[in-house]
Amino acid sequence: MARVSTKANKNAYQTTREALQLTRETASELLESITPERIEKIEHERSLPHPDEVLVMAEKYRKPELCNYYCARQCPIGQQYVPEIQVKELSQIVLEMLASLNSMHRRQERLIEITADGRISGDELNDFIFIQEELERISVTVETLQLWSERMLADGIIDAEQYRACKEKRESNLLQKEK
Repeated sequence: MARVSTKANKNAYQTTREALQLTRETASELLESITPERIEKIEHERSLPHPDEVLVMAEKYRKPELCNYYCARQCPIGQQYVPEIQVKELSQIVLEMLASLNSMHRRQERLIEITADGRISGDELNDFIFIQEELERISVTVETLQLWSERMLADGIIDAEQYRACKEKRESNLLQKEK
């Protein structure tokens, strides 16, 4: 069994490894391409992980949320453009989505009024910013749902082969409709 560090403020990579009760050595074996020394540097924040290392950890640890953690907190581009997503229950995600969609439905006429002339005037700016924020909430909720499904796939709760087959069939049907 792995010794658990007593260090405060552990990052997500360390807490994930420790939750799996892996030593750095056994984690390195699981991860195959990352040495125990490199894991230690990443966990102690003496070195940032490379994107490919995060992908490997997310897959092998079965924690897809590590990718969002990296993008939202450590990648310079992601810090500006990627919101940090919290893992939530499906029911909460659906309720948040419905609330946001209902809010946007009530504001769609105002958005049309604001944008019809191709300009946003000073008296329209507050409403436009509010609508923009509501759209961002919808975007975050969509990303939360995506993370939830990735987590269910990683945990085996959703059958990965059946999921991929359904997605491929839907994509094929969409391509057929476009022709």
